Amino acid sequence: MQADIKTKNGKKLKVKALVDSGCTHMGINEQLVKDRRIQMKLINFSFEVFNADRMKNGEVIKVASLEIEINRHKETLEAAVIDLNGTDMFLGHN
Repeated sequence: MQADIKTKNGKKLKVKALVDSGCTHMGINEQLVKDRRIQMKLINFSFEVFNADRMKNGEVIKVASLEIEINRHKETLEAAVIDLNGTDMFLGHN
């Protein structure tokens, strides 16, 4: 799915997002954040991230504040910055 995001410092980007019903948090690819110089902030706690096969993916210590728009729906939220192995974003869906 294609999503439009706007970063805290006003950058607008089109990204590929994967909707994942098992995903408990929204995530953004760490390499995309670095390449596009998206502002991040440290969180005062950390949490581990596991893939569907229960293999550890990493630990989240930073988030990026984003405004996301998909099909006229806009929402402001914080995305966990993590290695998503080439996918721009994971969107949790419950």
